[in-house]
Amino acid sequence: MTELAIRSGQTLLAFWAGRVAPNGRKLLLLMVLALLLMSSAEMAEVVMQAMSDAYLAVTVFVAATLALFYSAEKLFKVDLGEVMARSTHWQPAIAAFLGALPGCGGAIIVVTQYTRGYASFGAFVSVLVATMGDAAFLLIAREPMTGLLVMAVGLGAGTLSGMIIDRLHGVDFLRAKPADPADAIDLDTGSGFIPPWAKSLWLVLLVPGLVMGASMAFLVDVDAVTGIDGLTIWFGFAGAAFALLLWALSGNGNSHILCPADTTGVGERVVIDTNFVTAWVVMAFLAYEISVYAFGADVSVLFGAWAPVMPLVGILVGFVPGCGPQIVVTSLYLAGAIPLSAQFANAIANDGDALFPALALAPRAAFVATIYSAVPALIIGYGWFFLFE
Repeated sequence: MTELAIRSGQTLLAFWAGRVAPNGRKLLLLMVLALLLMSSAEMAEVVMQAMSDAYLAVTVFVAATLALFYSAEKLFKVDLGEVMARSTHWQPAIAAFLGALPGCGGAIIVVTQYTRGYASFGAFVSVLVATMGDAAFLLIAREPMTGLLVMAVGLGAGTLSGMIIDRLHGVDFLRAKPADPADAIDLDTGSGFIPPWAKSLWLVLLVPGLVMGASMAFLVDVDAVTGIDGLTIWFGFAGAAFALLLWALSGNGNSHILCPADTTGVGERVVIDTNFVTAWVVMAFLAYEISVYAFGADVSVLFGAWAPVMPLVGILVGFVPGCGPQIVVTSLYLAGAIPLSAQFANAIANDGDALFPALALAPRAAFVATIYSAVPALIIGYGWFFLFE
């Protein structure tokens, strides 16, 4: 009995030293979430809704985009980072194109290459200027021609901005250092390894999650269609919780995006990278939703101002990381509460969810790039205001 107790104690200590202690800050987040869920019924509803929105509005699309790019890299035996590194002159255009795609996946891909040291700072700015994030889905669903116009303007503004910045500062300005191989995930020790069953379950959940997320992006009421009340919130909450759990337990590094493409398989790369982004997105959604819950106001209050100030307000809201506030701005435009100039300004200034990994891995560059993105936002927002409004 004594020997059994000693062995059990040694096992617990080994688990704590190998998994829990190195990931203490990650597990602390899970503990905070658990406390919020148990604090009150109203707070539990806020937390569940925020986590569900993060999973169905961001996680599933990020995962789909990463899977597409990682699979293409493996299929054609190319590394996007190396392609961008060889195409220095065209990097801003490539980055702007990826950023202009609806959602945040394309932008996160470019941020990945920047943190790996392959993309220039101009390309980094290009993708942040061009991306509209998940708000693009809403705008395209309701006003497709306006959505395409905003995307086209963002593409042009992003390309031009990136080329000018690379010309002014050089391609190595604020360039992130390439990842040290010593920082790669150690699959032998298990510090970054995700059990096969967990990876399989994660990928299985992704399929219905992507269907739900796409349906909701185009304003389809999934609960009404399926006849299952509360299906989306519970499914999204479960998906986000599972992603956070794997993120907290499957490594003590920043993210797999710091590692070479050949470190592990496509499926595991997608799971690890997406979980990393999900953690930051969940924290941002929670911060926003809890603020609304606590103070009873959201960003829509800021637009109750004099019309010429609205593009500036759109830019200021665009500085807020994440897609939640930006979706509110697009909703206000579609409701006729703000002019198109404010929508343009916000679309160009906002960086979507791609800013989260950038803030985590290259905070100085992320801050400077965000400030730079305000310049084309001011020019285009107020240019449209004075010419057409």
